[in-house]
Amino acid sequence: MTEDQVRQIFRETGALLEGHFILRSGLRSRQYVQCALALQQMPVVERLGAALAAKVRSLGAATVIAPAMGGLVIGQEVARQLGLRFIFTEKEDGRLVLRRGFTIAAGEPMLVVEDVITKGGRVQETMALVQATGGQVRGVAILVDRSDGGVQLGVPLFSLLTLKVENFPPDQLPPDLSAIPPVKPGGK
Repeated sequence: MTEDQVRQIFRETGALLEGHFILRSGLRSRQYVQCALALQQMPVVERLGAALAAKVRSLGAATVIAPAMGGLVIGQEVARQLGLRFIFTEKEDGRLVLRRGFTIAAGEPMLVVEDVITKGGRVQETMALVQATGGQVRGVAILVDRSDGGVQLGVPLFSLLTLKVENFPPDQLPPDLSAIPPVKPGGK
């Protein structure tokens, strides 16, 4: 699947938005990718999951782990496509943890899957959790890399779409963004 095909899917599903957005990182942006809008259609999930799975198959992961909420749908589909176990992290007291009886064995080869990264904070937090429990992160697979390839995680990073999106600290907004009320489409 080409980047143009992925971009078209996001446009057709209304997942590629324009305006003034507050990102999870706290930065502001003119563009926002709301992957959940694309991932509500199971045929789309299957196509995107197959494309990501094809990119990471050779990594030899035994388990896919995804941070909730954004990585859940695509993480589970990538695991299904690869025939692997799927687990996820959840927020508890402001940090990501494993719950629900999920465990990671010492040396277990893991693949982290997320929907979108800008600075990579939730992916890094997930990777640190895997490493702290003795697992081994073999790579990271994401639908959309909003960092334009700028995030370095120390493991192979695979994405279906790389975007060059300007991000601004809230106190350094350009005039056009200052004139528009910000929205936080991803929730709290």
